[in-house]
Amino acid sequence: MSTLSQRRPGHHPHHEGDSHWLVVSDLMASLMMIFLFLALLHMVQIERAHEVETEVRTSAAELRQAIYHALEDEFVDDLPRWNAELERDTLTLRFREPDVLFDRSSSRIKPEFEAILSDFLPRYVARLRPFSTVIREIRIEGHTSSEWAPGSSPLEAYFANMELSQKRTRAVLRFAYGLEALRYEQWFRYRVAAVGLSSSRLVLDATGHEDPIASRRVEFSVLTNFEDRLLAPTGLNVAATP
Repeated sequence: MSTLSQRRPGHHPHHEGDSHWLVVSDLMASLMMIFLFLALLHMVQIERAHEVETEVRTSAAELRQAIYHALEDEFVDDLPRWNAELERDTLTLRFREPDVLFDRSSSRIKPEFEAILSDFLPRYVARLRPFSTVIREIRIEGHTSSEWAPGSSPLEAYFANMELSQKRTRAVLRFAYGLEALRYEQWFRYRVAAVGLSSSRLVLDATGHEDPIASRRVEFSVLTNFEDRLLAPTGLNVAATP
C-alpha cells in the first residue's frame, strides 16, 4: 500500500506542530506573567521595608529630641555652675571640671562632686523614666588624659589610666546605688553601665593637640534601642523573593 493510501482522511501533520507551538507559547506567556507578578511583589516589599525603616528613623529622631529637651529643661540653669554641658546629638551630659570630680590619680569622689551627684542623679533618672521603654543603656563613662607617671611608656600610661577610669566610673555607680531617691528605680539598675575608656577619646585643642584638662571628665550618655529596631526583621521576607 502506498504512503498516501496509509494516511487517514483529515490527518494534517503540520496542524500538530502548530498546536505544539501554541501550547509552548501559552506556557511562556504564563511564566512571563508569573515573573512579572513576582517582580512587582518584590518591588512592593522593598518599598514597604523602606517605609518601615523611614518610620523607625523618624520616630528615633523625634524621641531623641524629646529626651534632649527633657534634660535641657531640667538642667539648663545648673549646667553653667557645674561646668557641664549637654550634647544634643549624642544625648551626653558631660562634667568637665576635673578638679571638682576626683583628686589626681585617685578614684575617690570629691565632696564637691558628691554634692553635685546627689542633686543631679535623682533628677536625671526621673527625667529619663518616661522614656525607659526606648532606652537601651545609660552609660557612665570615665575619661582621662594620656598623662601618667614620668618615664612611663604610652602603653603603660594607657592601661594605668584604663584602670583608673574604670575605678572612677564604678565609684560613681556605687554612689548612685547608695542614694535613697534611686532605691526603687529598678529600671535604672537594669539599664545603667559603668565604662572606663582611659585616654581613647581625648579632647583636642584648637591646634589639634591634646587638652589634658578637658580630657579628664565624666559623662552620662543615653543609648536608645532604635538601632536594634532598624536591624530587627520587618516581617517582609524581601531577601527570599526571587
